[in-house]
Formats: sequence, C-alpha cells, structure tokens
Amino acid sequence: MLGSFFDYSGTGRYHPRVPSPETSDLRRQISAKLPYLSPALRQLGEFILATPDAPQSMTISELARAVGVADSTVSRFTSKLGLSGYQALKLGMAEAEFARRAGNGAAPPEGFVYENVTRGDSVATILTKLSGSSRHALDETARQLDVEALEKAVGLVERAQTLIIASMGSSSLAAENAVGRFTRAGKKCLLERDQALQVMTAMSVDETDLVIGISDSGRTTLVCEALRLARLRGAPTLAITSDPQAPLVQHADVTLFTGEAKSGEGIYGETVTSKWGQLFVIDALYAAFAARHFEVTLAHLEATYSTAIKHTRS
Repeated sequence: MLGSFFDYSGTGRYHPRVPSPETSDLRRQISAKLPYLSPALRQLGEFILATPDAPQSMTISELARAVGVADSTVSRFTSKLGLSGYQALKLGMAEAEFARRAGNGAAPPEGFVYENVTRGDSVATILTKLSGSSRHALDETARQLDVEALEKAVGLVERAQTLIIASMGSSSLAAENAVGRFTRAGKKCLLERDQALQVMTAMSVDETDLVIGISDSGRTTLVCEALRLARLRGAPTLAITSDPQAPLVQHADVTLFTGEAKSGEGIYGETVTSKWGQLFVIDALYAAFAARHFEVTLAHLEATYSTAIKHTRS
C-alpha cells in the first residue's frame, strides 16, 4: 500500500510522492464544490467525504449503487472536479486520506492572540505567518469560487438599477470596495453605515434593485434580516460568505463563497486576512461585469477620473 504514496529514490530512503495537480488535496476541493452542485452530485460528494475509503474498494457502479445514483452521475462528478476519470478520484481520495491520517499525530498548538500568532513568536515569524494566511485566504477563495455562480451574480448586477449593500464590522471593507468599484463603472450604489438603516432600506426595495449581503460567518443577524426582507419585497439578493450552511445563504438567490477563515471566531474576533477573500470576490464580480461592458465601463472610468480624482493628484 505504501507504494501508492511514496517513491523510492534509490538512496535508501522513501520520499512522499508529490500529488498530481488534478488530485492535490481532493477532500478540500470536494468540500468547496458541494454548495454549487446539484442534489444528486452533492449527495455523492457528501458520501465520499463521509466514507473516504469507499472509492478504494468499490467500482464506479458499486459506488453509484451505494449512493443511489446512476453511473453517469459519478462520471459527471469527476468531471465537475476537473478529474480525468474515476481512477483519478480514487487516487486523489487515497492521497488526501493518507495525508490527513499522517498529520493526526501532531501536537495541538497552544492558544494564539491573532492569526496563529502565539507566545514568543519573533517579528519575522509573525510576518511569515500573516503573509501565509493571506495567501491561503486568496488561494482558497480563488479555487472554490464557482464560475457559474459568478456569472449569475454578474447577471444580477447587470439587471439592477441600484446595488444596495448590507454589511457589518470589518466586512464593511469589502462593502466600501464594492461601492467604489461599481460607482466608477456607472452603477448606482447605496451603503448605509447604520445597520438599522440597512434593514429599513431593505423594506423599501423592489425588483429593480439588487441587495448584497456580506458576512464572513453568514450569521450576522441584521445582514440576514436585510436579505430576508429584500426577498419578501421581490428584490434579487446576493450573499458573500464563507459558510455554505449559514442562514444568510437561505435568503440569497445567488451565493459567492470565500475561503474559510478558521481563526476568525470566538474570543479572537475577525482577522484582516479573512477579508482578503471578500475583497477578491468583489474584485472578481466587478472585473467580470466590466469586461462584459467594456466600452461603457471605460467611459465611466475616464469620466469619474477627470471629474473627481485627477485634481486630487499632485
């Protein structure tokens, strides 16, 4: 069995085999894709995550029968993951499960005060940890941001006369960025700083508006309430969050998921690096919209620069 995971170099030692790009960290790839899959594909993904050893001992037909889906569903599942076929799925799950088990022996880290920063860390170590966390947040978001969901979100922006944004706390960084981006592209935007006013505003929207709720946890009460009321009023809604199971998702017509920030909960509060994913999603949404409306967006950029920005530059 070890031969599946290690290459013998001829030096008398075994070295971990580098996973192929299509199977690297497959468990996380599947978890990231689950919210965007159809019910049958999601059922299959949940089964594989719950019983990661199953594909190793099953043919494609046996796995399909165990889940209660067709063989073609398994094939579509591997295709959605960008895999070359069922064998790639088996290999990827074997590598991911081996890596998980190999890491179980590590001692748990002591408590930290910010983004895995702990007692005695040098300044150089802190910088390394923060830059690593930032890259991880961006990479995770880029990897799991679903193209179809992003295209649907762009369509909502296109059809809306006004973008109304609900946010709270540090998620307002992404909200401010959205206002700046889309205002310069010629879209009317509204962001109330007072959370109570955000909820009140949601009570007066209609189908010509788009209400965007931004919450890392997806559990910020007033943001969830703003989207809930907006839907009752017939307005389209878009959620940006890291948690597929969050209440915010239930009130959204389209959801764009960011990479999960493990250390941004409880006594530690929200970390700035957890916001990179939100900023990335806003930039991706803006860029996709601007690319579709290139000439119009460029004209607005030039006009807003000449009237509101140019004179502020020395």
